[in-house]
Amino acid sequence: MRRASITLLSHLNRRPKPKTLTPLLSRHYISNHSNPSSSSSPSHHHLRPCIKTNGLLLKPGRFRSNPSRNMDTLVEGTHPQVSSRQRKIIERSQLEEAFESAETAEEMLRAFKAMEACFDEEELGLASLKLGLRLDQEGEDPEKTLSFASRALAALDKNDGKPDLPVAMALQLMGAANYSLKRFSDSLGCLNKARRILDRMDGEADTSVEDIRPILHAVLLELANVKTAMGRREEALESLRKCLEIKEITLGEDSKELGVANRELAEAYVAVLNFKEALPFGLKALEIHKTGLGDNSVEVARDRRILGVIYSGLEEHEKALEQNELSKKVLKNWGLSSDLIHAEIDASNMQIALGRFDEAINTLKNVVQQTEKDSETRASAFISMAKALGSQDKFADSKRCLEIACGILDKKESSSPAEVAEAYSEIAMQFESMNEFETAISLLKRTLSLLEKNPKEQHSEGSVCARLGWLLLLTGKVAQGIPYLETAAERLTESFGPKHFGVGYIYNNLGAAYLELDRPQSAAQMFAVAKEIMEVALGPHHADSIEACQNLSKAYGAMGSYALAIEFQQRAIDAWESHGASAEEELMEAQQVLEELKRKARAASTDELSTKANPLQSSAPARSSQPDIPINQNHTRTIIQ
Repeated sequence: MRRASITLLSHLNRRPKPKTLTPLLSRHYISNHSNPSSSSSPSHHHLRPCIKTNGLLLKPGRFRSNPSRNMDTLVEGTHPQVSSRQRKIIERSQLEEAFESAETAEEMLRAFKAMEACFDEEELGLASLKLGLRLDQEGEDPEKTLSFASRALAALDKNDGKPDLPVAMALQLMGAANYSLKRFSDSLGCLNKARRILDRMDGEADTSVEDIRPILHAVLLELANVKTAMGRREEALESLRKCLEIKEITLGEDSKELGVANRELAEAYVAVLNFKEALPFGLKALEIHKTGLGDNSVEVARDRRILGVIYSGLEEHEKALEQNELSKKVLKNWGLSSDLIHAEIDASNMQIALGRFDEAINTLKNVVQQTEKDSETRASAFISMAKALGSQDKFADSKRCLEIACGILDKKESSSPAEVAEAYSEIAMQFESMNEFETAISLLKRTLSLLEKNPKEQHSEGSVCARLGWLLLLTGKVAQGIPYLETAAERLTESFGPKHFGVGYIYNNLGAAYLELDRPQSAAQMFAVAKEIMEVALGPHHADSIEACQNLSKAYGAMGSYALAIEFQQRAIDAWESHGASAEEELMEAQQVLEELKRKARAASTDELSTKANPLQSSAPARSSQPDIPINQNHTRTIIQ
């Protein structure tokens, strides 16, 4: 965010002088020389504007040509006949000069306060914007930044709705300040409005695309931050892709900055476990940095490290280990011990995935010796060591390692809540693998309590709720598990969209929970939603899609709706048949279920005919089945209580 402010501040310094500000000053005292741009250079995350224009406010070029001259002497001594109007113009020019020459936010604030006595609010619009950008750049109170951004917008947005770059910049700054204040909805509103303004300006005859691109890049980057914080990660990725497209147009093919942008997009895809999409961006980053910086550069080492993570996610563990080894050599040459230790932990996890448990343990023992007693890195090493030991069925040793890690993490909850929550989740998973379900549930609840305090972790909160709900179902606490599953469905739908396969799994578990509670109609609705999602996300012949279809059949069977139950079970059988010999066992079981459903349907039909033939056969009322749900019903995501 602050880096965006540097870029926008530099861009604003180079914009043409506004014609509406002090026109007499412009006519009589302004030279045609452009003002030097801000000395602040954009960081590697943003674009350097290509345009060359004039400064923020009108500069009195005639007086600036000799800055050593004393203005008071000039007015009073040299030209005693200067009128009050001219004196006012000169005073205003001196105030502008002081504001423009200020080097810190504090100096700009003092100059701005002096200007308030001589300029009206509309004339101060651009100065308010520039001051807000400087405050943001220097990390000042975001409330103060927001106040100047709002003031700038009120002054600048007077152009009868015509799109204007300074208005878009003010909205971007308001979005950034609201993001810092965790007012994500307000931030999103400002940024979307800025984006609409820039979209309207694109292609206009009087607007240069070089003017728009730096501001659009800053807006898109901030949108990605906000959407990530709101859990809308898929949308955030779209914004990041557009940021990269802008850099590809603006920067050279061998630019280090372009390489970093590719790596950061790869990391964003890794964060949502989309390793397939991440791979080409990771490879592109490596290609750019190898060409421009050489094999032994730190940037190349960092590219290789993320490639190692990507290959691990794709279960290509040999490739992952190869990239990791190459990365470690460079990090060692540069003496980057902290990065090297984390790479060693990555390597141990790759060794575990390859079944090289003893190698992994030896690697981790070396890491433990290099880390401080209460460091989070040491805790990570013990977590990985526990995984290696657990894979060798050394459960007592594995639990001991996890207990040591928990002891370290207990002390870090307040200082590093997000990192500790992630570690607790990993530890819970390991206890779960050892059938220590109550311990896993307890740790997941601690994880959730940390995540709920951070609105940026909505997607993680959804994942933890899903696991927690499933474990409660597994341990027979069905009623307790349902609220967690409902929350998980809501959070993950917001984060990844309604057709993500993870959302489908949650609805499948919800259906199982309702079926366990003898609520087959609600179960059928959940299974129907799960089936629809699975077929879109995974395809109708995927094993999980077939399972959802069979579950739906089971729910209809429990309702006594045998015609529908038979139809969906037959669909499942047809899907299993497409798998050939690899699914013979599943196919046989599905056929047995179908035969049982047909038997029950025949029995139910016989009972119904018998009752019609002799309605007085039984004085006891028959148990009524719940109404069927139409096959083609459009199911909503509402959870039925």
